[in-house]
Amino acid sequence: MTTLDHLPAPPQGAVGHALPGPSLPHRLWRGRPEDPRWARPAFLAMLLVITTAYLWNLSSSGYANSFYSAAVQAGSQSWKAFFFGSLDSANAITVDKPPATLWPMALSVRIFGLHSWAILAPQVLMATATAGVLYASVRRRFSAAAGLITMVVFALTPVAALMFRFNNPDALLALLMTVTVYCVLRAMENGRTKWLVWAGVAVGLAFLSKTLQAFLILPPLAVLYAVFAPVSVRKRFGQLGVSALAMVVAGGWWVAVVELWPASSRPYIGGSQNNSFLELTFGYNGLGRINGEETGSVGGGGAGGGGQWGETGIGRMFNSEIGSQISWLLPAALILLVAGVWLTWRAKRTDTARAAFLAWGSSLLMTAAVFSFMAGIFHQYYTVALAPYLAALIGMGATVLWEERSRWWAGAALAVTVGVTAYWSFVLLGRTPDYQPWLRPTVLVAGIIGALGLLFVSRPGRQLALAAVGLGFVASLAGPTAYTVSTLNTGHQGSIVTAGPSSGGMGGGPGGGGGRGPGGGMQPPGQVGTQGTQQGGTGQPPTGTPPGQAQGRNQGGTGTAQQGQQPGAMPGMGEGTRGGGGGGMGGLLNGATVDAAAKKLLAANADDFTWAAAAIGSQNAASYQLATGDPVMAIGGFNGSDPSPTLAQFKKYVEDGRIHYFIAGGTGGGGGMGGSSGTSSQISTWVEKSFEKVTTGSATFYDLTRPTSS
Repeated sequence: MTTLDHLPAPPQGAVGHALPGPSLPHRLWRGRPEDPRWARPAFLAMLLVITTAYLWNLSSSGYANSFYSAAVQAGSQSWKAFFFGSLDSANAITVDKPPATLWPMALSVRIFGLHSWAILAPQVLMATATAGVLYASVRRRFSAAAGLITMVVFALTPVAALMFRFNNPDALLALLMTVTVYCVLRAMENGRTKWLVWAGVAVGLAFLSKTLQAFLILPPLAVLYAVFAPVSVRKRFGQLGVSALAMVVAGGWWVAVVELWPASSRPYIGGSQNNSFLELTFGYNGLGRINGEETGSVGGGGAGGGGQWGETGIGRMFNSEIGSQISWLLPAALILLVAGVWLTWRAKRTDTARAAFLAWGSSLLMTAAVFSFMAGIFHQYYTVALAPYLAALIGMGATVLWEERSRWWAGAALAVTVGVTAYWSFVLLGRTPDYQPWLRPTVLVAGIIGALGLLFVSRPGRQLALAAVGLGFVASLAGPTAYTVSTLNTGHQGSIVTAGPSSGGMGGGPGGGGGRGPGGGMQPPGQVGTQGTQQGGTGQPPTGTPPGQAQGRNQGGTGTAQQGQQPGAMPGMGEGTRGGGGGGMGGLLNGATVDAAAKKLLAANADDFTWAAAAIGSQNAASYQLATGDPVMAIGGFNGSDPSPTLAQFKKYVEDGRIHYFIAGGTGGGGGMGGSSGTSSQISTWVEKSFEKVTTGSATFYDLTRPTSS
């Protein structure tokens, strides 16, 4: 065992009267004085490569998740909608998450207009920021090489390439969780309170992105600081209290405003049954995710077995639905975590190398454990939260074992890590046998050779050892790289989006996809990219889709993609649009295709009404709102089960001339799982009996200004 004293110590602040340092441009380019000259240029180049790669083919996803894109559009038109996270600019109802993740995208759309790049580019910049924070954290206690390896592993994790180019809340959450761990580790260096305060702020902001998921890593990080911080016990607990206060302030100010705001003058809280954000937080978005009893949802999971959201249990992260998204290097990360803790076990209590392994490792284990056993709504893309933790463990562990390779067991651990990773890549690639079939045996053979080389080549054979570790590195990353390239070449729309080739990670919900959550997808007018076939629509490209554009499938949750090369796709790995379908859920997960005639109908005299139309379900409403640019009321929230508006309220809106059309169809508002039963159905029945029907193409509307003669 060793204390890893040969590793660089964390940088310390200057003491006394320091001489003037180099200029800012020089520091930005050169980095820390003790760094090799190549380190900072390599870091900046890596940031550029990641940003460029993630921007590649970005517009092929169109509006990506129409549910959130409609809220972004609303926030770009109304500051009130911006603040509350409303689905429409007239503020009928909010999305079922807090709005922090919408704010950067809404500001971008307000500046640059509504199109794919304006919506999705902020998510790409979050990937760049996450990679930068990972490098900064790992580099401080380990080496520049460790930091660069961490960046590479993070960027080549397929689910990261998916979600940092998509408009769900997970990208911002992953960034803020990474910042949290970084700040805690900075506090571990010298016990300074300010870094714990910043950690609390990061968690608070993460709560405003995806509520209670932000708290998953708090217990292990709090215990870590309480045990290993380099200050007195009394001060440690005092600092943790201050950090908790900062977290409450950073995340609670918005909650307090919403709860104290008169309900009559703010939008209804989507996803709740009592118009309460606290109910949404602790119910549908909280304990309901753990026990599967999400009020207003379409179904729950099965504790310890198969349920609506897939198999639960210790192997969930490795199964056929989840494995190809995140688990390529998960066995390696676990092996390297054990090796890192073993190496530092006898170090002094305040050793920062051990703290780093424990911080990233405990965050990985805690989050993975919750994901593995939660019986409620769970989608494959949630696992992006694991990507930063996994990458840091790989970067730190691989470089530490390389430095310790003269010890027989360190070389053996590296060899086992490469061998296990190559074998697991062989297994994962076998789940998509038609995708790059040559890669599967190549990875296995290269991994075995690399592992044997690491096992038998010791320090005297440095060149051979470098060749062995290089071969092992390539073999370990070849599989996730191929899946990442496939992801970058593919447009993704809908709710149950997955990374990699079409059969690499589907399932996880009714009909192969689903759940109460965002779904559907459509292309902005004139958008270059692909358009998914959507249930409830015609399956034809919307108005403005370029002629001859590749058509993917986005129906029934099959996740199939049209094979072939997209315009502008990376050579050799092009695919069509991928997305989630509704299975047996009707329009719950998918929006509608809005043709030119329907758009023209809704646009007529739209300025004379508060809402150009009303539709049951958020996806249906979002599709028409994005197509027309005018507010469309989502009756019943996402799946029509929220009791908003009531029949009496809707009648009042119609009487006051605030809604022009009612869009027939939608998700129906069947009550969901314990949700408000019948409110949406009551509205639909009343409208159908009371107003004139208007048929335009394949769509049916009811003109709420023209009562029937009866």
